[in-house]
Amino acid sequence: MDGLSIASALLALAYLLLLGLKAAGAASVLRRQPPRHQQTPFDGTGVAILQPILGGDPLLPQVLQHTLQALPGAHFLWLLDQADAPGRATAEALCSAHRQHRITCLLHPAAPQGINPKTFKLEAALPRVEEPVLLVLDDDARLSAPALAQMVDELRHADLVTALPCYRDDGAAGARLMAQFVNNNAAPTYLGLLPWLSPLSINGMCYAMHTARLRALGGFAPLRHMLADDLALARALRSQHACLHQSTACVEVQTHVPTLPRYVQQMHRWMLFALLLLRDERPALRALIGVLHGLPPLLLWSMLVLAVLPPFGLPGVVAAAVLVLRAGTLAVLQRRASGRARHRPLASLIAELLQPLHLLHAACSRRIRWRTHVYRVHGNDQFDEV
Repeated sequence: MDGLSIASALLALAYLLLLGLKAAGAASVLRRQPPRHQQTPFDGTGVAILQPILGGDPLLPQVLQHTLQALPGAHFLWLLDQADAPGRATAEALCSAHRQHRITCLLHPAAPQGINPKTFKLEAALPRVEEPVLLVLDDDARLSAPALAQMVDELRHADLVTALPCYRDDGAAGARLMAQFVNNNAAPTYLGLLPWLSPLSINGMCYAMHTARLRALGGFAPLRHMLADDLALARALRSQHACLHQSTACVEVQTHVPTLPRYVQQMHRWMLFALLLLRDERPALRALIGVLHGLPPLLLWSMLVLAVLPPFGLPGVVAAAVLVLRAGTLAVLQRRASGRARHRPLASLIAELLQPLHLLHAACSRRIRWRTHVYRVHGNDQFDEV
């Protein structure tokens, strides 16, 4: 073999070893979940579902309605902004259409400067919760009855249980790429290291706690000044030696992302939050995460570059084989985690190749857009609205 062929083979080996390590760890966790046909039916009785709501997404009504219908016994607390007319109109329409459900709409003023608007509303709503279990659910997330039943059952052995995200796309270019990013990485990232490491953070889109336990730990008040509320909550609980549990229960997220700029905007925020997580971890752990999650896209880039360099030959065959193995591995994990394969080969490949660029963007620009807010981020506990 010539030098290009040897280099291509070594890159492929490194990529497949890292993918295999994450996939094996995730698969070992997924094998322990109960089969779907054996999961206990549950209507949400005894659970308060707190949903911070912001209008503007055309999918908001159908996503909220889906969870209402799936969990008719739950108490829904919808946390609304006084200035958000579209969000209030959506809530009012759904309340009128679902009078048989327990829905409490709570209106909130704008959060003060330097206060996380989501945490601000959660803190104000916590005293209104009477149910023994509290679940925080984003307004773009759908949760099924079996998934909630699994999370509540797992709370017997943990202080907080967080769901595993999967993404449903609506066919738009931005949504397609975002869906592939989430579905490529959810199981390998959230589950891949669990056989060896406890969770570092949580999925802030959906998590459950015993209400009394959350109040005993200080509630949401200590997190008011933290921009990445999920990371802040995870660290606050870890500092108090609380037990975080990463569930295999799937929460399905769907946001209308019609354009590529909207996709870039969302990825910029997520990557910046990832950098905030890494900044305060131990150097050894930062290196491990960098190798497992930062290195594979670079290896993939290198393989593809070698595959298109003349003369064409073995590097192209090696790259094609890696892409087939990659697609098969991701599809199997997705089917086991969410019930069906969500892999779209071309969009999945593009989403992975774009990851280093998104990370570079986040490292260079600390100005993010979060729905209707624009923040300049200096640290998780230091951000200014602009």
